[in-house]
Amino acid sequence: MINIKENPELNILNHSTAHLMAEAISRLYPHAQFWVGPVISEGFYYDIDLGGDVIKEEDLAKIEKEMKKISKDGKRIIREEVSKAQAIELFAKDKYKLDLLSNMNEEDTVISIYRQGDWMDLCRGPHVESTKVIKNYKLLKVSGAYWKGDANNAMLQRVYGISFYEAEDLENHLHWLEEAKKRDHKKLGRELGLFMLSEFGPGFPFWMPDGMTLRKTLENFWWREHVKEGYEFIQTPTMLSQQLWEVSGHWANYRENMYTSEFDDREFAIKPMNCPGCMLVYNQTLHSYKQLPLRLAELGTVHRHEASGALNGLFRVRAFTQDDAHLFMTPDQVEGEVVRLINFIDRVYAMFGLTYTIELSTRPDKFIGDIEVWNRSEKALEDACIASGKQFKVNPGDGAFYGPKLDFHIKDSLNRVWQCGTIQLDMNLPHRFECTYIDHQGQKQEPIMLHRVIFGSVERFIGILIEHYGGAFPLWLAPNQISILPVNNEYHLDYAHQLKETLTEAGFRVLIDDRNEKLGYRLRENQIKKVPLTLVIGDEEVASKSVNVRKYGSKDASSLSLEDFLNEIQSEVAPFVAH
Repeated sequence: MINIKENPELNILNHSTAHLMAEAISRLYPHAQFWVGPVISEGFYYDIDLGGDVIKEEDLAKIEKEMKKISKDGKRIIREEVSKAQAIELFAKDKYKLDLLSNMNEEDTVISIYRQGDWMDLCRGPHVESTKVIKNYKLLKVSGAYWKGDANNAMLQRVYGISFYEAEDLENHLHWLEEAKKRDHKKLGRELGLFMLSEFGPGFPFWMPDGMTLRKTLENFWWREHVKEGYEFIQTPTMLSQQLWEVSGHWANYRENMYTSEFDDREFAIKPMNCPGCMLVYNQTLHSYKQLPLRLAELGTVHRHEASGALNGLFRVRAFTQDDAHLFMTPDQVEGEVVRLINFIDRVYAMFGLTYTIELSTRPDKFIGDIEVWNRSEKALEDACIASGKQFKVNPGDGAFYGPKLDFHIKDSLNRVWQCGTIQLDMNLPHRFECTYIDHQGQKQEPIMLHRVIFGSVERFIGILIEHYGGAFPLWLAPNQISILPVNNEYHLDYAHQLKETLTEAGFRVLIDDRNEKLGYRLRENQIKKVPLTLVIGDEEVASKSVNVRKYGSKDASSLSLEDFLNEIQSEVAPFVAH
């Protein structure tokens, strides 16, 4: 997927198209007032106050038609520079523009305005030369948006769209959007019976039986891979006292996003992060440099009070499980440990068919610690990427105040980018919690600590996988791996049960579809449910103790002996489930 915002030419075109749309809306809805219309990675939008009118999805075609009229006229798009006083006069009846202008401090600030015919708006630009250039666009959807993102303010209407220079590019993008719509994890999650959402717990997903099977399979895979890498596993409490969160700094800086409660005359909070609990585990015993690096992993569920308008299926929730790990080490172990982590993350993503890019975020303007320590830390992360043979992009000044980090941006089957994995060097928590180890000279030293996630959160990663695979999970991960369909229950059901027993003992998840329905109907149903393997059992299979195998997405069938079939599927899943 093209990132419109990061493509200079498409960025300009989409911003110009936003203005074209705004002019069309102002013609159709004369009382409309406009807040902002920025370019985003998916195209553009405009936030609009329609003064009581409502734009519905079916109205978008009408707006597009008006846009075509304006585009056909070919008006030049002209930049003008005015003083703040002149701008206030020009937009005297528009409270939204006046609000923007009020945030500009000096009276003589030069302000840019872009005109196309009689229509104008405040804008920094740049824009295309004329409306005639804007030909290939589509208005995509309309939604609500609070003014300035504040739930206490008025609700505006936000109209989204996208624009391309070439008609073919627009057509390809619209096809991509249709494919993405089919893969929507909320839709597939409901159809496949994986998870549900309820107003009784907004932002708190409910896992259905098949979804729970999927989740546990993923978590078991995670556990086995960490055993291979020498991790030890911990579990820390869900609720901890105010004093702990004061030490960690969360009470002062994150309290509004935390769920709190008071009992036994003490204030407690449900953990929004796993890190402070891990610090307590580390400090429970003395550590020697000979024990480092120490790798502690935790599948820890955290709770954060996200705004209700930001909630989105499994992608944005209020309770989620982070695949956390905290690694404690000496300074000279940092580069080697990061190299090992990069290779670990690379191996895990490859097993899901996910590619990725790495971004190194460096020291921000506000930071803690010594600049020399920052420089060494950033160089250690950079050298680790180079030693791993991985290219990376530097994101200057975007590190956390307590340390630099590497972010892993995965790309799914639709070329969408998701930020999942992170390796974060932390100069803050080990100091706050007075973590130490004894060095080779018998002196106490403060360890270097890395935060690390691979999935990011189990919930969000599952949402990504649902869309990446379109709900058709690979055999090892599918909740229901094999469906057995006896052609006639009277003659074939006994053998179907024998098959199920054999396959279940071999570790596979197997169902028998013995409903009193025609075979064709049951075959279609199993395709809809995206079961990886369907075994059709008739007279020939019973007589020869074989199986007739149909793979999801294929109309072809193959006949195999039970032994060959079992060897084939065991070989397929072995890399993911073998100890």
